[in-house]
Parts: sequence; structure tokens; C-alpha cells
Amino acid sequence: MGKKARERELPENEAKAVARMLRVSPQKLNLVAQLIRGKKVATALADLEFSRKRIARDVRKCLESAIANAENNHDLDVDELVVAEAHVGKAIVIKRGSNQLLYYNGDELKRTFRVATGQSSYPTPLGQYEIVTMQRNPWWYPPEGSAWAEGAKPVPPGPGNPLGTRWMGISSPYVGIHGTPDAASIGYSASHGCIRMLIPQVEWLFQQVDVGTPVFIVPA
Repeated sequence: MGKKARERELPENEAKAVARMLRVSPQKLNLVAQLIRGKKVATALADLEFSRKRIARDVRKCLESAIANAENNHDLDVDELVVAEAHVGKAIVIKRGSNQLLYYNGDELKRTFRVATGQSSYPTPLGQYEIVTMQRNPWWYPPEGSAWAEGAKPVPPGPGNPLGTRWMGISSPYVGIHGTPDAASIGYSASHGCIRMLIPQVEWLFQQVDVGTPVFIVPA
């Protein structure tokens, strides 16, 4: 027997596309999203074509994917399509220099946390990443090839676990956002590259994000 066909998530007169890992802040991306909301797709495409904002090209590609999806997969009339929604998703911004983590939903800053980031000898990497794994009550394993962890044994979940109760690994090897039993380290450059949070705060953040949520790590 074949697999049961997946039910369509959208109404029959709608189609969508999703763009991931765009290299832009949520605020700047939302300005471009506002430019096209509520417009006929032909007008929206033209506005994006002539926009001076660098991210407009990526937004245009996403819109073109949605149009192709509507036309080829759902038999919708392209001339009648309107950009009903253009959402900016969740994002995490980590300010390495000031040891802060900012959580955005769309272009709205929801919460700011004091965190610990990497020591000067083990700096938290700058750049754009995404959450690739999420674990409750994780084990801690010594990172392979790390001199500072040489001889260390894995630590099971529990009060002494250096990852606390939550782990959100990002797309940089051995780096993640996690809890810590060492509350005194928060606000300092104290880790081996990871981003430490107070356990109640990391448990809250864990509930807000998903695998794929972008993570921007900036020098500020």
C-alpha cells in the first residue's frame, strides 16, 4: 500500500513558500515584507525588482516560488493572486561583546537575556547559523579534539550537568545555547564557545524556538 496523501494545510485558493537563512536582521526584512503585503503579485514583483534594499532579491525569489507553487501545483490563476501574508519568523541575536541574547518574533523584540559567551581563548563564533538540534535533559559529552576536555567523562542528565536542562545546538560544530548550573558566570566571557543561560530562562526560550530558527552572532 502507498502512503496516505498528506492533507493540504492551506485553503484551496492559497499557496505559500518559505525562505530560510536570509542574511539580514528581522527588522530590515520586515520593512521589505511590508512593501508587498496586500498587493497583486505582479505589483509586488515589480516593487521588489526596483527596491534598493539588498534583501529584496531574496524576497522576490521566495515570492516567485510561491507563485510557481500556486500555478503548477494548485492550478490557481496567477493574474488573480495577492500577497495576503508576508511574515518574518522567529530569530535569536547574540551580542557577544555585551553578553546578551535577544529573542525576536518577527520584527518585535520579545525578551533580552544576560548570557555567558566564550572566553578569549575559546571565542563564540561570529556569523549566521541556525538551530539544528534541541534536547531536553541532555547528556554532556567531551568535544572531540578539545584539549580542555581531555580525559573528561560524559555527564548524564542531572544537577551537575554543565548543559543544565536544555540544549539547542547550532550549525557551528560543538556550539549551542544551553543552561548552566554556574549562575555566577552569566554576564561574562566564561564558556568554551557556547552560550550559557540561566536554567529557567533557557527553558522558556526552548519553548519559543524550533529547529531551523536562525541565530545571528554579532560582535556588539
